[in-house]
Amino acid sequence: MWQRLAGFVLKYRLPLLIVLLASTGVMAYFASKVQMSYDYVASIPRDNPKFLQYQQFKKQFGEDGNMIVLGVQHDKFFEAGFFADYVQLNKDLKKITAVENILSVPLAINLVKNDSTKKLTAVQLFNGDLSQQATIDSLAGVFHSLPFYKGLLYNPETNAYLMAIYVNRDVFNSAKRTQVADEIMKLADAFGKKHQTEVRLSGLPLIRTIMATKVADELKLFLKISFVLTALILFMFFRSFGSVMMSMVVVAIGVIWSVATIVLMGYKITLLTGLIPPLIVVIGIPNCVYFLNKYHTEYAKHNNKTKALIRMIQRMGIVTLFTNITAAIGFGVFCFTNSAILKEFGVVAGLNIMFIFVISFIFLPAVLSYLPPPKTKHTSYLDNRMFRAVLSFLDTMVFKYRPAIYIVTILVVGAAIVGMLRLKSVGYMLDDVPKTDKLYTDLKFFERNFKGVMPLEIAVDTKKKNGVISLQTLNKLDELTKLVGAQPDFARPLSVVEGIKFAKQAYYNGDSTNYSVPNQFDIGFLAPYLRMKGGEAAGGGTSTFTKLVSSFMDSTRQIARISVNMADVGSEKLPRLMDSLRPQVNAIFDTAHYHVTFTGTSIIFQEGTRFIINGLTESILLAFVLIMFCMLYLFRSWRMLIISLIPNIIPLVVTAGVMGWANIAIKPSTVLVFSVALGIAIDVTIRFLVNFKQELPHHDLDISATVKQTIHETGLSIIYTSMILFAGFMIFSFSEFGGTKALGWLTSLTLVMAMITNLTILPALLLWMEKALLKKAKKKELWKPLDDEEDMELSQIGVDDKE
Repeated sequence: MWQRLAGFVLKYRLPLLIVLLASTGVMAYFASKVQMSYDYVASIPRDNPKFLQYQQFKKQFGEDGNMIVLGVQHDKFFEAGFFADYVQLNKDLKKITAVENILSVPLAINLVKNDSTKKLTAVQLFNGDLSQQATIDSLAGVFHSLPFYKGLLYNPETNAYLMAIYVNRDVFNSAKRTQVADEIMKLADAFGKKHQTEVRLSGLPLIRTIMATKVADELKLFLKISFVLTALILFMFFRSFGSVMMSMVVVAIGVIWSVATIVLMGYKITLLTGLIPPLIVVIGIPNCVYFLNKYHTEYAKHNNKTKALIRMIQRMGIVTLFTNITAAIGFGVFCFTNSAILKEFGVVAGLNIMFIFVISFIFLPAVLSYLPPPKTKHTSYLDNRMFRAVLSFLDTMVFKYRPAIYIVTILVVGAAIVGMLRLKSVGYMLDDVPKTDKLYTDLKFFERNFKGVMPLEIAVDTKKKNGVISLQTLNKLDELTKLVGAQPDFARPLSVVEGIKFAKQAYYNGDSTNYSVPNQFDIGFLAPYLRMKGGEAAGGGTSTFTKLVSSFMDSTRQIARISVNMADVGSEKLPRLMDSLRPQVNAIFDTAHYHVTFTGTSIIFQEGTRFIINGLTESILLAFVLIMFCMLYLFRSWRMLIISLIPNIIPLVVTAGVMGWANIAIKPSTVLVFSVALGIAIDVTIRFLVNFKQELPHHDLDISATVKQTIHETGLSIIYTSMILFAGFMIFSFSEFGGTKALGWLTSLTLVMAMITNLTILPALLLWMEKALLKKAKKKELWKPLDDEEDMELSQIGVDDKE
């Protein structure tokens, strides 16, 4: 079969190359249309109950998480010069098209009672001549007498002030968001420089925009570095610009196809799919190394280029096919998870790993057939003294010191298992951002001064129309607000109750002691002032007060909304907080008459993290099972299956142990290591065992001689490809994102361990089971031929020998 395929590729090499390059041109067009995305919601299945609750909430109250916060800490905030510039900053920010509304100190509203009309009028507090310090001081005194704003716009203990900038959600889900975010940051930086104070910026829209930009920048950088690095390593090995250029073209085509696949599947670049193009470079290069190494080895034997090409395809075709299949399985199993973001990653990665096999299978033999035969200097790496010395050392270890190999392995695995027991699973909104990054330090500023900016929403369904505005419900809402606000990780909640308490204070002429829920006596006097018609305040014209009240009730006044900002407590702590609150909430709201739902972006993020981690864990198990079937099909022996899996389980256990000892948590980016490493590391095993299988008949079924020969011949390409994979994945360790960094060095560690175990434990196990394997081999049960075709005349497969 593989000889026929070789003949087909060589006979029709020109049409195949034209089709391949033309297809790449089309794919390049689609690749140019790729867009960025950073959507936490995509982690959750669309039929998940919490996702459905979140969608219902958005339908009733609109989007949450559309607020950017700007903070300053200044003990002379109300000084005329500083305050005037802060007012101007508000005006400049409001001119930005995507900014829909701003809530800040200069734009604070006060409610004023008019006894003659029995109405409350909403007026902007900071009016008049704000160039006069006396005017500002007087208005600041009024502002500080309004409890509504305390903890919301300012922290009196730390002199920190907050500006809430509400932005258009659609704009921040489009390509324009980067420009808008830059405009906001530019104005903030200019204000900070003028007054020599640090301006803090945070909020989900800004966090997602900056992180998406970083992903795009890293994608471009890693692609460039991976190309340059792999090209240098290839040139160091092959000493041939031709070999390097061919390999680089193969992976370049693979990268174009991978990005185009993202577009054609209707996906966008996320933190996960952004890793695929560099991964294609890293995974595609070993294909080239395997093919070129076999081509050079065969040519060195008989100096016949065409025969070397035929042998290259025949011998390496099945090896490369199965190594790509197992790698594709390692990634492709994510398709079976319930997480949309993982499905996207699995589909694109799995397809493109198989595409890179097809590309290299067509491109390399076709191009090599047009090039002159390799020169001696191009094949000199086959006798590299340093690598030969390493292989001789490994040979000695396997044949003379097997007990030492087993003892060391047992000790390492034992230490790793202890480390695994220390593993924890936790994820944060800014999990992957360095602790020194401004994005992270700014978020911590708001957590210290305002208890956080991550949105949490509570919906209280009274189960009856106008149920929210009953005094009983208002008192219960106030009790819940106080309960939530008393938690150290939650900021002061906002609800319709706060608006009504504000109105009561205004009714009593701004007396702050009356900032409370009206009682039965108060409500009789307050009712005319609170009455609204058609969404308008009693005074006519939609007021900020009216908007506030209406935005925290649905249109039927049956459901109340309580909005809370909270700290980024992590996916481990958040469920505990919710569980601790639930009994207290149920004690306030009788479940027979009320239904309370916790939702919002924070809940969705936590649920998404849980789904990703669970999905990845299930995927690893599925990948393991599928790879077992591949190995069983390839070698037709349970003994060989066990022998092949042990050298690949050990590196995974060691990596998990290192994570435990290094306090690296299980999270989406780090769990990904195991599936990626399993899919790639098993390639080394396949390469070793297939070569062992192919050579065993040539050594008269002498297992010891075959193992020795396999270590020396296959070990060379295994070391080369492992070095390339190590260098390729180590690129990710230079990422700004902690998860990507961990993915890089942990995967590199796993692959190096896999190389070591496959060149020590694997041959040692083959020798240990020598008698049993020999018995099978003699019965021809172990080595059913998959590629051991008799060599045919070149003319028989449609190829002319022009050598």
